[in-house]
Amino acid sequence: MTFFFFFFPFSDHNWFSVYVKQIIVQTMGLPNAASGDLSSQMEVDAFRRLFPIQFYERHLAESIRPDGRALGKARDTTIALGPVSSANGSALAKIGSTTMLAAIKMEVMTPSVESPDEGCIALDFHMPPVCSPIVRPGRPAEAAPVISKQLSDTISSSGMIDLRELSLVKGKAAWMAYLDIYCLDADGSLFDAALLSAAAAFSHLQIPVVALNDDGRVVFVSEEEGGENFEKEPVNKEKRKLKLNSVPFSLTCLLHKKYILADPTAEEESVMETIVTVVLDSSGQLVSFYKPGGSVLAYTSAVQDCIALTRQRSKELQIILDEAISGMEID
Repeated sequence: MTFFFFFFPFSDHNWFSVYVKQIIVQTMGLPNAASGDLSSQMEVDAFRRLFPIQFYERHLAESIRPDGRALGKARDTTIALGPVSSANGSALAKIGSTTMLAAIKMEVMTPSVESPDEGCIALDFHMPPVCSPIVRPGRPAEAAPVISKQLSDTISSSGMIDLRELSLVKGKAAWMAYLDIYCLDADGSLFDAALLSAAAAFSHLQIPVVALNDDGRVVFVSEEEGGENFEKEPVNKEKRKLKLNSVPFSLTCLLHKKYILADPTAEEESVMETIVTVVLDSSGQLVSFYKPGGSVLAYTSAVQDCIALTRQRSKELQIILDEAISGMEID
């Protein structure tokens, strides 16, 4: 049996310091003076694949990440409202490469006996194979039901939507809001992007016009009809926006030794496994704190730092959402 040994000159750390300088130069848009001294990209990629922990720890020691971000900085975020014309409300949210499409469809239902003056929200989170190479056709993604449950709990506990706003006729009719969220690209911080898309879709939602027909049943009214063909007054005379009490925003962080990385990519999540997700409402109050295991303990100081990062991130996301809503109103 023949054995083959491959040697990479990783013992010389000089190439890495030059590599980090290269990232800083590219991030700041400065002239590339260090390119001549940079070791081959193949050597860097090989080190990254063979020794991912050491690769990232060398970046952390320089307080910079492979994509050029500071440890506490989130990726660029965008929101587009109304991408699905057939839905009553929809939004496309992107955090870095992570992309979520949320669509809401409203249907009339009979409210429960326990809550005769409340509607319902049914949420489903989808991860099709197109979103990630780790999701195989015919097999549901393991993360999908976890994220779906986490989203449902967050929307419910945050108080963002008063279910009484979804009531039509007490004890007889109410709205069922079907919220479907599709992950189009999974590159880390899936819950953050999914929650943002859900909040944006509800911000874009327009509740349809309905009226009581001769049989006392609630039916949809087209814009042309406007309720004129019904003997009774429409339940709501025109399309209306859903009042949102407090919009929740979240930030996922990675804990690794003494370091905290905000808004991790999929690669960072796979290398450093201790994840913490903090959810705050619009007033900065804590909605939930989620830590699904991990080798690093969440000490008080780390928790406080994660909350502080989330509070700053929530302000950024509120501005992005407000700008998207303003742009939609202008159009």
